[in-house]
Amino acid sequence: MDPIDEWTQAQQRVVALVSAAPDPEVRVPACPDWTVRDLFSHMVGLGADVVAGDEPDDHNETWTAAQVEKRRGHTVAELVAEWQEVAEPLRGWMRDHGARPLGDVIIHEQDLRGALHEPGARDTPGLQAIRDRFAGRLADRLPDGPSVALVGETWQWTATGTVDEAPVLIRASDFDLARLLMTRRSAAQLARWTERGDVGPHRSAFESLGALPAHDLTDG
Repeated sequence: MDPIDEWTQAQQRVVALVSAAPDPEVRVPACPDWTVRDLFSHMVGLGADVVAGDEPDDHNETWTAAQVEKRRGHTVAELVAEWQEVAEPLRGWMRDHGARPLGDVIIHEQDLRGALHEPGARDTPGLQAIRDRFAGRLADRLPDGPSVALVGETWQWTATGTVDEAPVLIRASDFDLARLLMTRRSAAQLARWTERGDVGPHRSAFESLGALPAHDLTDG
């Protein structure tokens, strides 16, 4: 996988998606405080801030809110133009510093698709790479020893041991498991997909990006 190429392809998909959006003021279920325009403003602003060297370690809410507020009232076309302008400098930054910005565009592309009911790009190398990155985060948050296994149609994962040894087994589609790892599925969905054991003691391990959503998400 070429992460910079994956970022570029995701950017192109998002530009096409938001440019065709019939209403950029609809709320984004995965980011309920933001509209489609707000979320896109954050995505554009993140790229601009990273290139400018203005990036806190924790990507805190004050930082992201400022990105949105700075672009309040900008049209989608103006936001697209800004993002396209910053794209090549950001690709240069990623060549020098690593492809961390790939995670933002991959996660939020699916957030936008959920808001606009435009499913797609569910099995890209970029999404798989971010899924694996967040599986590593889950491993760091689980107790030592066999604990949780994730089993999809073609992908499965355990922090240690084997699927058969894991006391808790969660089974869902490959895509739903990826989005669960990105904190984009609800506690109720996590519970429903638990085929073996009690996931309750491990629920907080899935909250790497904050609390699990209050309502079920499908991104479709």
